[in-house]
Amino acid sequence: MTNEHEDSGTIEAVPAGADVAVTVSTPSGTLSFVCSPERARALAAALGLAADEAGNGPADPVTVRADALRRGDVRDGDRAMTVTGVRVDGATAHVTWSSGAGRVWTQTYDADARITLRRRGRPAGT
Repeated sequence: MTNEHEDSGTIEAVPAGADVAVTVSTPSGTLSFVCSPERARALAAALGLAADEAGNGPADPVTVRADALRRGDVRDGDRAMTVTGVRVDGATAHVTWSSGAGRVWTQTYDADARITLRRRGRPAGT
C-alpha cells in the first residue's frame, strides 16, 4: 500500500517476510522500520483513530457508566487512552485500555462508575 499526500511525501507498507516494512518519505527525509504484524495493526488502528478524531473536529466530552463503555471509546484527559475491550461481571466492569504508546492494561471499575470520554467509539457491527 502506498499513499501520497499532495505536498508531503509517501507512506509505504509492504510485507517483509513474517514482518511488515514501513517507509515514510518526506521532503525532509525518510524513516524506515520493520515491525510485527501485530504492531502494524496497532499502528494502523492508531492512525485511523487519530484521523477520525481530526476529521470529526473537537467534540464535547460525554460521561458514561463503566459498564456502557465500548471498543474505540477514548478517555478524556492528558493522554489518549482507548478502550479495546469491556467485560462486565455483575457489578464490576473490567475495562482493557491501550495507550498511544502501545501499552495495554486492564482496570476494574464499579459498573456504575462514571467515565468521561473525549470521543465515543462506534457501536459493534457498524
